[in-house]
Amino acid sequence: MAVGGKVALMVLFCLMVATAPPYTAEGAMTCQMVVSSLTPCASYLTRGGPVPASCCSGMTSLYKAATTTADRRMACRCMEQAAGMVPGIDLNNAASLPGKCGLKISYKISPTTDCSKLQ
Repeated sequence: MAVGGKVALMVLFCLMVATAPPYTAEGAMTCQMVVSSLTPCASYLTRGGPVPASCCSGMTSLYKAATTTADRRMACRCMEQAAGMVPGIDLNNAASLPGKCGLKISYKISPTTDCSKLQ
């Protein structure tokens, strides 16, 4: 996968969790949570077609679980690592995924996102 594809996927998910609403579940974000939540999205990200319901469910769960700044930063770093596990990501598919899952992300996706600066 091209470096730009990895960066774009990481940025997409970082921005998604950066604006996550409050959620009542307790516990710290882990890379295992991030990877397991987003694994069902791999086929859509690489080939397009219909977005699996399990992908949207995972994205929504991750969005809701990122309740603190530390959670959002951890999720961002984990997604950066996880992006390397999905070869051939289509940047258009990655950009369209939040909207296809009914998540409203009002930020422009940018490869310059610094996980350490997420709030």
